[in-house]
Amino acid sequence: MHVRGKCHCGNIAFTAEINPDRVRICHCTDCQKLSGSPFRVVVPVSENKFNLLSGNLKHYIKVAESGDKRQQSFCPDCGTPIYATSVGDSNEPKKLGIRLGAIENGFGLVPKRQFWAASAVKWLGQISNVRSFDRQ
Repeated sequence: MHVRGKCHCGNIAFTAEINPDRVRICHCTDCQKLSGSPFRVVVPVSENKFNLLSGNLKHYIKVAESGDKRQQSFCPDCGTPIYATSVGDSNEPKKLGIRLGAIENGFGLVPKRQFWAASAVKWLGQISNVRSFDRQ
């Protein structure tokens, strides 16, 4: 599936070929901290199926609980997270975890898996009972 995406300010724009069946939720504490949210939704894609159309990404290297290094790539102007990937040399193309919020109409993609469920906030399953408003 061909998708287009951009950051909040429009400095970064990209296209990618994704598999919508691979959309996933990550509840790890790194994703919680880096997103400022209880979880992050991502879709993995091979780096050779990701095309940066405009802008230059800023990178931050995060050391995971496992000791593995993860490159967080985001807009240097507005801070919108675009993707994360592994660090290091490999003969294989890297996998990028594109952040669903950066994909145009990305919230129409439904997650099929959840990871790090032990770190999930306990109230998440009760959110449908929380009073909601169509607009603020």
